[in-house]
Formats: sequence, structure tokens, C-alpha cells
Amino acid sequence: MRKQMILVLAGLLSLVLAACGGQAQQAPTTAPAQPATTAPEQPTAAPPASPAPTAAPAATSAPAGGTPAQPAAGGLIERILARGTLICGVNNNPLPGFSSVDAAGVRAGFDVDFCRAIAAALFDDPNKVEYRPLSAQERFTALQTGEIDVLIRNSTWTLGRDGNLGLDWAPTTFYDGQGMMVRKDSGINTLEDMNGATICVQTGTTTELNLADQFRARGLTFTPVVFPDGDATRAAYDAGQCDGFTTDKSGLVSSLTLLSNPADHKILEVTMSKEPLGPAVKQGDPQWFDAVRWIVFATFQAEEYGITSKNVDEFLKSDVPEIRRFLGIEGDLAKGIGLPNDFAVRIIRHVGNYAEIYDRNLGPNTPFNLPRGLNALYTNGGLLYSPPFR
Repeated sequence: MRKQMILVLAGLLSLVLAACGGQAQQAPTTAPAQPATTAPEQPTAAPPASPAPTAAPAATSAPAGGTPAQPAAGGLIERILARGTLICGVNNNPLPGFSSVDAAGVRAGFDVDFCRAIAAALFDDPNKVEYRPLSAQERFTALQTGEIDVLIRNSTWTLGRDGNLGLDWAPTTFYDGQGMMVRKDSGINTLEDMNGATICVQTGTTTELNLADQFRARGLTFTPVVFPDGDATRAAYDAGQCDGFTTDKSGLVSSLTLLSNPADHKILEVTMSKEPLGPAVKQGDPQWFDAVRWIVFATFQAEEYGITSKNVDEFLKSDVPEIRRFLGIEGDLAKGIGLPNDFAVRIIRHVGNYAEIYDRNLGPNTPFNLPRGLNALYTNGGLLYSPPFR
């Protein structure tokens, strides 16, 4: 009886050990003996399994590659720096206030200044820009094929363009809307007065679709007179080939200065669409997209802080932590987007903040005298707003 009790207790003990994983300690007796007998067969199965170790490094390298972001970015910043110039796509036709060339061959304008801002951030020199004049039909192809680094050519950000063209859109630099220009003696004061009218419009733009949508929604008919570029469209209207001329309101204000008799024309109050205009880059290089995006934001933030090209050196002495980070005095915020830490200082010193860019090209002391409107800072009732530099 005593012997049987000992055997029962021993059996119970072995079960407890097995449940706790203790069976591994008893390998020499039973279960582990089978792996030992099959071990010689493992080498024959091992070679097919060898791809597994090669897959493992790829899995472990993903986090390492994703952490710094720069290696996966595409390297456009490095190529631009090595080239020594930024290639910026701009309007091929004169668009005073936004992009035009003066008698001395110098290109200037609101869009041009954002090309210069990017060059200033990269090179500390706003003049290291090669301007590539592009038509409406050429502009997106030039960006898709890598002919240009960035497109800053009064181009509207839309869902279709964002989703189908392989482009990324930086923050809007100019909030616009489509308008209509007519002759003052035409008797036209509203779109409803234009039923059956002929209208000059540029092809390959959002303007064509907006025009059709607006007239269709109002139950109106019209005859489009289509031209391949802005110059031809404006010239045809100026020559009397059309009753009206439609494009973005900023474009109409610009074109008005180029007409034979500007005082004979007017821009209707109606706004037919939303036209957010801003820089675009080719998809696939997130670091370059981030760089362009934060360069634009820097012009907004500089205006919000009151930092200008004239007082930036005084602000470099600031003890305010937020301003010190923004100007790159402390921290290394810009490293992750491939820019020098003082990129905001470079932009402000060479090109100015957003208000300086706007006023220089479109403000009260220009032929356009365009009110800021939606293009004011959010603190002044506009839409311009920068995320925090922290």
C-alpha cells in the first residue's frame, strides 16, 4: 500500500512538472527523445527554410528606415543643392502682379517671390532660381516629368488634380475666385444679363468648367470662345471678339492693366468659384513636400510675429522661446525636413514675410491695390494660419 501511494504521488508530481514546463528537465527519458531522432533529418529541410532569415533583415530595417525619413524622401533637396539652382515653373504669359518680366529682363511678382523664398531657404540666396515659363497645358506635365522642382503658377488646388495628377499641393498662398470682366457700356451688371453672350476663356483651366457650371445652374446659354493661353484670351476680348472675359479675379485685375483702355472695363461683383492658388510638387518625395510647405508657413508665421526684413536682426536677440525656435536660434526643428535651421531667417531677410510679399506686388502702392480679404491672417479675419513651429 505504501509502495502504491509513492507511485501515485510520483505520478502526480510528474503531471505537475509537465504542466509547469518542467518536462524539459526530463528530456533524456521520453518525449524529447523523438526530436533527437529526427534531428539528423533537419539539415535536409533547412535549406528551403533559409529564405526566412533573409526576409528578417528587411522587416527589421523598416523601422530604421522610417525613423529618420530622409533616406526614404527621394533626395530632391540634395539634387537641387548639388545643381546649385531651383527650377521653378511660372506663367509663360505676363501676369502683372504675379509673374512678369520687366524691360531689364528681371522677373518679378507674387508667385515669383515664393520661388525666391524657396531659393533663399535652400541657398541663402533668392536669386538662385531658374524660371521655367509654362502654359496651362504644359504646367502639370512639366512637374510630373521632373522638368521643374516646383510649380508656382496661379494654379488651383482641386480634388481631381490632387488625386489624379500625382501632385501634392502646398499651403494656399492666394485665395481667389473666378470673376467676369465686361465693358462698362455693355449694360451688363450680373451674369443673368449675359444670357446668350460670347465669353473669352482659356482652355486647360478650371475656368472652363466653372463657367459652364455657373451658366447651366442659372439656366443661361453662352458661346465660349476658347484660347490656348492668357495673352490670346485677353487680346481677343480687348479686340471685341467677346462680350465677356473670365478668369480668376486676380487675373482679371492683372489683365485690366494690359488692356488698351482699362477705364472702359469693369469686373462684376459675382464670384463664381473657389480658386485656392499655391505651389505644387510631384508626389513621392515627402521631405521636399514638407520643405516647400513649411517655407510657405514661415512667411505666414513671420507676419504673425511681426518679424520683417527690416527688423529680423533685432528679433534674433529675442528671449521668447517660440521666436527663438522659429528663427532657429535654438533646437533643430528644420533638420527633419532637410532645411537649415535658420531657413526662416533666410526667407525673411531676403524676401520678407507674407505681408511684405503681398504689399510689394499687389498692395496699396501698386496699380492693383487689392484688399487682403481672405488673404489676411486668421487674426485679422482671413484664412492664413500656420501650424506651430515646435
